Amino acid sequence: MYRDPLAGADWQARSACGGEDPELFFPIGETGPSLLQIEEAKAVCRRCPVVEPCRRWAMESRETHGIWGGTSEADRRLLHRAAARTAIRSALANA
Repeated sequence: MYRDPLAGADWQARSACGGEDPELFFPIGETGPSLLQIEEAKAVCRRCPVVEPCRRWAMESRETHGIWGGTSEADRRLLHRAAARTAIRSALANA
């Protein structure tokens, strides 16, 4: 389990999704009816007190499935690509 010193070791126990059907956070696909499911899951994340440590966990562990920290699989892929581009630019600028 991811442990965030700022959020405490029990961040998952304090999540808003704990009382929700887990299936909500694992849509099949990212088009059609799944878009509504993704938005419903993200709505739960928007009211979550531990959305940031959840998002960090998903990004750091490179989670490829589900909605975590208000991000979908596609959102996280974009964030990883943007971070990689930034790292490359930074490395080139410092070379």
